[in-house]
Amino acid sequence: MELHDKIADFTLQTDEDKTVSLSDYSGKPVILFFYPRADTPGCTIEACGFRDQFEKLQKAGAVVLGISRDTPKAQAKFKAKYNLPYTLLADVDERVCNQFGVMKEKNMYGKKVWGIARTTFVIGPDQTLLHVFPNVTPEGHAEQVLELLKEWNKAHKK
Repeated sequence: MELHDKIADFTLQTDEDKTVSLSDYSGKPVILFFYPRADTPGCTIEACGFRDQFEKLQKAGAVVLGISRDTPKAQAKFKAKYNLPYTLLADVDERVCNQFGVMKEKNMYGKKVWGIARTTFVIGPDQTLLHVFPNVTPEGHAEQVLELLKEWNKAHKK
């Protein structure tokens, strides 16, 4: 997947057990952040960062979607516990994780495990890839994404 490539549509279950597709958000930039597991320390820091910047991200015109391999029920619990104002998507079968190439071998406490590499994709209103943040550090990440969006908006003002 390269910058400016058209992103193939996908459909997943939400934390409310509804079905949504990427194309449902056509016309708006989409921040798609992949995280390893709901309610773990790093994922909580990252998710709460997007929560704390949510109004500013909305003002910048963006839709925020978090995605992991958790079930819709686990996503709903995570969302409620931390009062997350955006949609969480459940990719239980790793189909979308594989589409975006975020499944990697990781080292957890000296053990090799297969899991999601924390990665954020910024997708344009026309469903093209605008930016990728690989190997995300949770602290301050939402602010990085907001700055990128502000710059993109400035460059694309009519």
